[in-house]
Amino acid sequence: MLFNANSIRFNAGSMNTMKAPDNRHREGLLSGLDVLGIRNFRLFLSARLLANLAVQMQSVAVGWQVYTLTGDVLDLGLVGLAQFLPFVVLVLIAGQMADRHDRRLILALCFGAELVCALLLLAYSVTGPTNVWPVFAILAFFGAARAFAMPTGQAMVINLVPAEKFGHAVAISSSMFHLAVIAGPVLGGLLYLAGPSVVYSLVACLFVVSVLFTLSIRLERRPASAHEPVSWRGLSEGLRFVWSRPEVLGAITLDLFAVLFGGATAMLPAYARDVLHIGPVGLGALRMAPAIGAALTSLALALRPIGCNVGRWMFGGVAVYGVMTIVFGLSTHAVLSFAALSVMGAGDMVSVYIRHILVQLATPDAIRGRVSAVNAVFIGASNELGEFESGVTARWFGLVPSVILGGIATLLVTGAAMRAFPSLRRMGTFPAAAHGQAHR
Repeated sequence: MLFNANSIRFNAGSMNTMKAPDNRHREGLLSGLDVLGIRNFRLFLSARLLANLAVQMQSVAVGWQVYTLTGDVLDLGLVGLAQFLPFVVLVLIAGQMADRHDRRLILALCFGAELVCALLLLAYSVTGPTNVWPVFAILAFFGAARAFAMPTGQAMVINLVPAEKFGHAVAISSSMFHLAVIAGPVLGGLLYLAGPSVVYSLVACLFVVSVLFTLSIRLERRPASAHEPVSWRGLSEGLRFVWSRPEVLGAITLDLFAVLFGGATAMLPAYARDVLHIGPVGLGALRMAPAIGAALTSLALALRPIGCNVGRWMFGGVAVYGVMTIVFGLSTHAVLSFAALSVMGAGDMVSVYIRHILVQLATPDAIRGRVSAVNAVFIGASNELGEFESGVTARWFGLVPSVILGGIATLLVTGAAMRAFPSLRRMGTFPAAAHGQAHR
């Protein structure tokens, strides 16, 4: 589906007719992977892979531990809310910090803070806990670290590779992220059988290596706004830029509301235990399912990036996400649930890929951190706040109806966004990389 059949043409008069498609495929593969020859990009990928692997392992352990202690779906929602509140308070400040200071150092400090969270969760686990409030406090600190890590990491990629290779870099980076999301939950679920402290110990080790890899990156770029004073005007530069670009505003708004209403991942511990009856290892398998679909899709995008009908691809990806959310909500069989989550991940990956490239290419580097911070607010709201919304609706309507209603809401949001942002719906190709000053 992601491959454009019109890009392969046959010349009846050529002796190489049957070989041409294979040659072009090999050329696309080499062109897509040659960014891995860039040392800084390899180090960034390695650090991000290990950090995300740690986060996914930790998420499985926290979710199962909390639900085992309380048995309340609302507490699963509070896991997301605890991370979101400090995130939304700090992320605009984090965006300006990413534009004023060394992005490499900021990212390393964020991984260090997440290391501290893993150690605190380890200490919590070995004390024989009976209540969950310390977990929420630790996750609030974790959310504060993510507030700085997300916009910094997003703004950093384009500084590591040539602009013409940025699309390939985004797809490969997404592939590494989803590789972590595939392996992390399964590994976390297996290790949890030996106890949560085992999981948190390995998580801490992975964050240590991530810090070392990040500090090994060498960036020649100096922040253009290093001497710009901290002010509300500076902090809000990203907001004003996004508001002035309907395509960018539409892309991140669509993602916000689609995932906010359609997110079912927060309820996976409850589904694994109460609906599918598959235990913590099965929970790990469910958590990795969306990543499998997303990883396969991102690999296809690395080889054949989307270059036309960008708007239609984006809306189509979100619509698939909504439909598969409904299928997952209705399923009572583990295999069908796994398949629905995998296709859900594929649809989401198309949307994420287009949004990330659109936002980064349309934004001047001088404010890329602040615009990435705005994007991160929307992502954080859709993910962590979406988890809280899922917990609340599951308490109100029941576990299964809440997920089905969320999928229906995602489809309604998709239709509304197509009407509200016609320029995004009609968008054919990505913009050229932005240079110069930000929109004032």
